[in-house]
Amino acid sequence: MNTVIIFALLVVLMLTGMPISISLGLTVLSFLFFLTTVPIESVALKLFTGIEKFEIMAIPFFILAGNFLTHGGVAKRMIHFATSMVGHWHGGLGLGGVLACALFAAVSGSSPATVVAIGSILLPAMVKAGFPKRFGAGVLTTSGALGILIPPSIVMVMYSVSTNTSVGALFMAGVIPGIVLAIMLGMTTWYRAWKNDYPRQTRATWAERLKALRDSIWGLLLIVIVMGGIYSGLFTPTEAAAMSAVWAFITAVFIYRDIGLKDVPRVLLSSANMSAMLLYIITNAVLFSFLMTHENIPQAMADAMIGTGVGVIGFLLIANILLLAAGNFMEPSSIVLILAPILFPIAIKLGIDPVHFGILMVVNMEVGMCHPPVGLNLYVASGITKMGITELTIATWPWLLTMLVFLVIVTYWPPLSLWLPKMLGMI
Repeated sequence: MNTVIIFALLVVLMLTGMPISISLGLTVLSFLFFLTTVPIESVALKLFTGIEKFEIMAIPFFILAGNFLTHGGVAKRMIHFATSMVGHWHGGLGLGGVLACALFAAVSGSSPATVVAIGSILLPAMVKAGFPKRFGAGVLTTSGALGILIPPSIVMVMYSVSTNTSVGALFMAGVIPGIVLAIMLGMTTWYRAWKNDYPRQTRATWAERLKALRDSIWGLLLIVIVMGGIYSGLFTPTEAAAMSAVWAFITAVFIYRDIGLKDVPRVLLSSANMSAMLLYIITNAVLFSFLMTHENIPQAMADAMIGTGVGVIGFLLIANILLLAAGNFMEPSSIVLILAPILFPIAIKLGIDPVHFGILMVVNMEVGMCHPPVGLNLYVASGITKMGITELTIATWPWLLTMLVFLVIVTYWPPLSLWLPKMLGMI
């Protein structure tokens, strides 16, 4: 009965248009005040201890690094390098967009930031080159979602905080799936461009490619710093996030000089605003998780589901449907922080690897970011393309279908996610 009351109250508050974070907090406080005898002091204590985790520090650092790279000229140089490599194939600029999104994802950790950084530069160039606007919008909206799968990923950090799973193992587990999804999105782009005979660029010489690589190398080095540092044990994922912020600052301000020192306070303020918003969501989600645990809801749900005889295949199907449905009205951070504490105990009882389940959740978040009504990437792309959400949704469907096929592969073939971290001895 308590489970029904909690979720009914949460849904009613969300339907009023109230932000997810406030809905979570009010649900918890209302339930604790009126239906339990839990002392209110324990709520304050839980708020403090819930966000005291070292891993949470990675979030503001990755946001800061992403903002320095977005405001700097890193994206422009990565696009130039990517298009010099694949621009001569059918739909060359579109393929360059997929590759540039994959590269930028590996330094930013954010999906909307990837769409803004790559889309705002590449989309006008694609339209000017003769590509239909819908084609360019479809490519960049969906490829931008690589931002939360290819490490470093802010969503993976949040999953780690919710489930006490190793961030380093999650980062390494995202590498191969991220590359595979980028290849699949590239193949969809190439096929549609070949079928419709979209423009191709002149093949770049190896000298031009080498120059493009030299120009973008300072931004690309961030991938080596973060992933190499974590793998070698030189620093933890949180320390890697701090290093990435420092390196992004040096690259944008002193090496490329696309940002002046006078612009740094603006970038810092923007990063602080975004960090505060996410930390507020985390705080309220921690409270919600505390309430769920206190009422023994995850354990009861796990026992009930296992009692019905649902096996691993059935549970993963239910989890995917639930996560995709949640993607219709919640953004990734909220979905992970609300649903991970509920689904995770069931997954563990069924013997599903926590790292594999984390990657599965992230891929679901990617799909959710690219379809209405609250797909963040759609709204970001809408601002860049000046296209309506409905038109953008139609534009993205071939790539969205590709992502759903990839979701099935990731769900039912765990080695795709687990091979690399196992080989590195991280799980």
